[in-house]
Amino acid sequence: MAKSVEEKKKMRVVVIGGGVGGSIVAYSLQSVADVVLIDQKEYYDIPWASLRSMVEPSIAERSVINHIDYLPRVQIIASSATNITDREVTTEDGQKVAYDYVVIATGHLESAPKTKAERLNEYKADFEKIKSVNTVLIVGGGPTGVELAGEISFAFPDKKLILVHRGPRLLEYIGSKASQMAMDWLTAKKVDVILDQSINLNHLNGGIVQTSSGETIKADCHFVCTGKPIGSSWLNESILQNSLNIHGKLVVDQNLRIRGHKNIFAVGDITDIKEIKQGCVAQKHAHVTAKNLKILMNGESESKMATYKPGWEMVIVSLGRKEGVAQFPLITISGYIPGKIKSEDLFVGRTRKQLGLNPYLDEK
Repeated sequence: MAKSVEEKKKMRVVVIGGGVGGSIVAYSLQSVADVVLIDQKEYYDIPWASLRSMVEPSIAERSVINHIDYLPRVQIIASSATNITDREVTTEDGQKVAYDYVVIATGHLESAPKTKAERLNEYKADFEKIKSVNTVLIVGGGPTGVELAGEISFAFPDKKLILVHRGPRLLEYIGSKASQMAMDWLTAKKVDVILDQSINLNHLNGGIVQTSSGETIKADCHFVCTGKPIGSSWLNESILQNSLNIHGKLVVDQNLRIRGHKNIFAVGDITDIKEIKQGCVAQKHAHVTAKNLKILMNGESESKMATYKPGWEMVIVSLGRKEGVAQFPLITISGYIPGKIKSEDLFVGRTRKQLGLNPYLDEK
């Protein structure tokens, strides 16, 4: 059947990256634009639920969502972008995708399987591994390492947990009070926290490894929870090479357009905006960007475009399924209140609802 005149007029928006920000941009625009999502995976894996999925695989059934389930009108290309010109995006599998507008939402580099089934199998394997061992080593004391320690401690209180962090305190990206509260909680759960030391996992021998100070640690399995590089290296030879700052982040204006480019936007961790990078922040970027793209595609004045301003910073770190530590603008607290806000469902139901899905059950 021939397309209607209205459909033929739709502009093409290419969204690169199907994570927190990219998923919302694509979902918000699929009814008003010809949207193409380029993502190395066929699914959206809700990141703040990934650690619990390792100790409770059933939550992965709700938090790993095939893109097609919430993007029925979107062309999905399961590949990585490798270049962008002023007319098209090139993918790793050799496709060239023309565009009117582009949104870059590639976040941090990650190694993930291509299909949902493979990802669910990974979570099941992690669960079986943790369940079968006595001692677990966690490398890294940022939010990922702390939350993983909390999840394992809650689900398997009999396991011996060792967390090694190279910095002087946990959760260094937020205040020292919140850091100490997390430390106190882990210590109370008998997690062995080692600070100011690093580990060279290349020298792991039979489960035995030495820290940078020479301390010997024996563990049955380990998980690396250190920072990942920004997913922008593919832009170094592209038309956006001069829009990257020294940290590899894209410089954006108040409308979230990339410096020097009227039709290319960026959202999430890849932006140079000075703020704590969190999923909820990437979602705010996505909503502003989607609104601005609708304004531009409708031919309205740029003066009507929405601006993005960093708001009050609020951070909640889960500590198991019932507790957490929260840093608000004027107060830092720990215990059941932050646990009630985040830890019970990890915002999975709310995230699914934002994408038009049943909050609790898989869509069939």
